[in-house]
Amino acid sequence: MCELSIGDEEPTHWSEGSTGDPDGRGHNEEPTHRLAVMVRADLSKEPTAVKAMFDGVAARYDVTNGVVSLGLATHWRRATHRAISPVAGERILDIAAGTGTSSVRLAASGAQVVAADFSPGMLEVGRARHRDTRNLKFVEADAMALPCADGEFDAVTISFGLRNVSDPQRALAEFFRVTKPGGRLVVCEFSHPPLAVVRGASRLFNRAVVPALARLTSSNDDAYNYLQESIAAWPVQSALAAWIHSVGYAQVTWRNLNAGIVALHCAQRPTQ
Repeated sequence: MCELSIGDEEPTHWSEGSTGDPDGRGHNEEPTHRLAVMVRADLSKEPTAVKAMFDGVAARYDVTNGVVSLGLATHWRRATHRAISPVAGERILDIAAGTGTSSVRLAASGAQVVAADFSPGMLEVGRARHRDTRNLKFVEADAMALPCADGEFDAVTISFGLRNVSDPQRALAEFFRVTKPGGRLVVCEFSHPPLAVVRGASRLFNRAVVPALARLTSSNDDAYNYLQESIAAWPVQSALAAWIHSVGYAQVTWRNLNAGIVALHCAQRPTQ
């Protein structure tokens, strides 16, 4: 067992010929975890800096996400939940779960959910907010070295977190290892709109508007400059699909959300 203490577009299938340019707290108060010095990660994705950055924004993370996404974050969570299709009694690993906003809804289905994140600050906020939620366990974990048994989970999911891992392909290999044969993977991540006009507007919004909105709500608005840089450097949809296929998953598909601002990748571990 694991020891971890607005419209949608039609799905696109990936094949080997596809190409892409890789560009327990016992009271109601919010936790008081803070960093004396706010940290901004960079595209080296050095783990200590990334962890410290998320620790620094944990207290107001969900509020800021709602603001900078213009409310679309709720839509993206719902689409991801539908793709996971949780079933009572299943074991689901929610990686980069942050404060557990998505994990709570998965647990409400009756599935046993492990909400994993490598930011202690995020986990502290999540435990405080959701300490009475059944079937949910918050744990600190590294996506690239999960202390879980092989084939332990019916479903593995990560939303807006794979982009922040220093070696995403190594993380995907770990996800495959802990997925049961026949189990499923769902990855929700910012992506690249296929239409040039939408792609340009999205880049302008991320570069100019997101940091301004973040300044209104975030405790570390500079972290959102990293956000737009990391999105620009992230692979296109077909390239991420190729990564997922390369670690062993089959039936790899993706669906663009909101014209490709976000992409939802789904796959299955073969039964043999």
